Amino acid sequence: MRVLSVNVGRPRPNPAKGGLTGIDKRPVEGPVAVVAPGPKGTGEVGLVGDRVYDVKHHGGTDQAVYAYAREDLDRWETELGVTLGNGGFGENLTTAGLDPNQALIGERWRIGPDVVLEVSCPRIPCSTFQHWLQQRGWIKRFTQAAVPGAYLRVVEPGEIRGGDPIEIVHRPDHQVTIELTFRAMTLESDLLPQLLAADALPEEDREAVRRRISAG
Repeated sequence: MRVLSVNVGRPRPNPAKGGLTGIDKRPVEGPVAVVAPGPKGTGEVGLVGDRVYDVKHHGGTDQAVYAYAREDLDRWETELGVTLGNGGFGENLTTAGLDPNQALIGERWRIGPDVVLEVSCPRIPCSTFQHWLQQRGWIKRFTQAAVPGAYLRVVEPGEIRGGDPIEIVHRPDHQVTIELTFRAMTLESDLLPQLLAADALPEEDREAVRRRISAG
């Protein structure tokens, strides 16, 4: 299990929402500093030199770093008939040998000698993502596939680089995976009660789950 590349965004106009977007992420050479960005709302994320521009929905502690598997990018390449480089889905970490979708909420990864990240929640697709991929019906297609990749929070800062090994150093005592969380939040609301077993799920997501369960 390893990081194939560490990817940082290049600001570009966002026709889907106006303003700018940082979804155009490209691999960078050498070490990249990883820091805890603090609360959502500032545009800060976990990689120094990267940022988000839709500050209401992205960035902050629980969405500090986004990981997506090269294996899933390869499958999408075949299915869509397009070329997807590392960072092609706007991910900060393109991984190999590790399936982020089967990671447990609260699972911790050590990357290289210093950095520890904790799995927090799945990526929920938005109009910016659809416009970036230029695929008709992309949000629906991505949602039905249920391979969203994982957002992570920073537990121990440091430096990471492409080629760093990934070690799973903690797995919590529940069965709430990224895939299960995504399915529950999108198309399979009957799964929502299971998510409350994951204490590490972001509090705003836990509150949303409680509201939806109460509403029936």
